[in-house]
Amino acid sequence: MKTSALLTLLPGWAFASDILSIALHAKEARDLHNFIRNNANLDYGCRPVVMRSDGEHKLHALVSSEQLDMLKRTLDPQVVRIDMMDHLNKREEPAAPIGKGDRFQGGKVAPRGLGSRKPGEQADLGPILNVNEIHSAMKALSKKYGIETFVAPYKTYEGQTVIGGVANRNAKTNWLGSIRHDHQYIFLNSGIHARERGGPDNLIYFISDLLYADAHGTGLTYGKKSFTKEQVSKVLDSGIVFIPLSNPDGVRYDQANGNLWRKNRNPQSSTPGKPKTVGVDLNRNFDFLWNFTKYFDPSVEPASSDPADEAFYGTAPFSEPETKNIRWVYEKFPKISWFIDVHSAAGTLLYSWGDDVNQANDPKQNLFNPAYDGKRGPVEDSIYKEYISEEDWYNVALQANRTTAAMKAVGGREYVPQQAVGLYPTSGASDDWSFSRWHGNKKLNKVYGYTMEFGYPTNFYPTAAEYVHNILDTNAGFMEFILNANEIGLKHW
Repeated sequence: MKTSALLTLLPGWAFASDILSIALHAKEARDLHNFIRNNANLDYGCRPVVMRSDGEHKLHALVSSEQLDMLKRTLDPQVVRIDMMDHLNKREEPAAPIGKGDRFQGGKVAPRGLGSRKPGEQADLGPILNVNEIHSAMKALSKKYGIETFVAPYKTYEGQTVIGGVANRNAKTNWLGSIRHDHQYIFLNSGIHARERGGPDNLIYFISDLLYADAHGTGLTYGKKSFTKEQVSKVLDSGIVFIPLSNPDGVRYDQANGNLWRKNRNPQSSTPGKPKTVGVDLNRNFDFLWNFTKYFDPSVEPASSDPADEAFYGTAPFSEPETKNIRWVYEKFPKISWFIDVHSAAGTLLYSWGDDVNQANDPKQNLFNPAYDGKRGPVEDSIYKEYISEEDWYNVALQANRTTAAMKAVGGREYVPQQAVGLYPTSGASDDWSFSRWHGNKKLNKVYGYTMEFGYPTNFYPTAAEYVHNILDTNAGFMEFILNANEIGLKHW
């Protein structure tokens, strides 16, 4: 989400030697709101996320040494206090390595996750999957279990293809024997932000677990959280569309350079000699209030028009092939009703809306009403709040609460459900765009969209142990999410 830094003490372990992870504490949320407004150029990850902690509020950020010195000189510690995240800045263990070969042998060996293994069974998954291995794993899943895979129509700037799959235990077929695309209700996407390592692995191993458990008639266990074989069947019956890696250019670049790269690799808006100006933040490129200077109050900056910024929104909504591919998935599978975009690192599950605080009283206050253009965003005012029906608000919050409870039940970590706007608004995000489609066109299916932030705040390069724990957390979360979707309703039309 914005640039992370994991410093280490040994040579060769540092990924961005001048970047530090900090936490900012304040008693009042408005003090952190003012801090973000006055320091919009800092890296807050995917979006500024504030959590309550011991009676106060906390915000994580990544800063250079120069930025840290400036903050120490200018901040009043009685209002906003800086806490150095030394467990990240001075790590005793290296980050998990990236795979160098192809452990799936071009599709001959199928991956297997952690939840399908018996107690005491070897659970070392090895290094983080490289881009080629992700494609190889998809081939292997198709070959071993017969799942449908697809190639999204838009190639990336560097000519790479984006591959997805469909896992549906009782997939209905048409008269030609091909899977019908109107019986898939769940969409899981990952890898949209390049530096969030292990995101694609979460989906690959989750689908692997489902298929293995279904084939062997068993349940799944993630840490202290278990699911029965009947629940495995129900999840697979829901029809899961998944793209494990939607930004292959960015991930390949980040894995090769270890420079905490967030964006894609489109150089259209770049300046020669300024490498940070390459690329677009894909999670600011969706057609949700994209033109933020028109739709939002001037006091907030939910994205950036500066190509050097981590949150650069591109040249137009869906200007990038990667975001066009995600839009195409909704066209190909028109009955998708539940969506998760998998990110790190904050330890949250975020639900709509992300542009302003939710309210269920005034339908006129909505993202399509031009009367409120230039007024959205400030979370502490009473001028504008984003409308959501009471039923939808109840459903999206219930899902978030239950899913994070399952993730916490795995053991050892805290996950917080909260509205996506948090302390500060965002525009052009995948979750809000997914939810907004129906609001703009009632002929489309309504989709409840979420952002899952796995791991520890600003910890984009996990250690080997953290990498395994991330998979356990997210996979339990996916299971619970889809089971809850069945209970609340797979269809919203």
